[in-house]
Amino acid sequence: MSINQTILHRQNVDSSLLETLLKARQNREVDFVLIDIREPYEYEERHIVGVDYLLPTTQFQSWAGLLADRFGDRPIVLTCRTSNRTGQVQQILQDQLGMQNIIDHVGGIVTYRGATESGMEGARGI
Repeated sequence: MSINQTILHRQNVDSSLLETLLKARQNREVDFVLIDIREPYEYEERHIVGVDYLLPTTQFQSWAGLLADRFGDRPIVLTCRTSNRTGQVQQILQDQLGMQNIIDHVGGIVTYRGATESGMEGARGI
């Protein structure tokens, strides 16, 4: 198992590790889903390049049950502003839905130093 694959078995990743994972995914070395759970206005202001889905926490009830069906056992990295929301969502998904493939981006976008952009391009729901 490569070091990047090992990272995907963690409960959380910091911004440096997320940057590493995004580069590895770009090189087709790893497979994971990156979900931003902030609100659309936050995403539009600034988001991480490479986010696959925008699934606002305020709509959690409408998308939470779809994650397992849609992504199966693929690792899912959750990101938000500071990791407050992602930590809570991770806990619920693990405890109530049994999803053990959820990874919390600790520190959120405020600690992220990799590529970011503004606008709604790439924002898609499930």
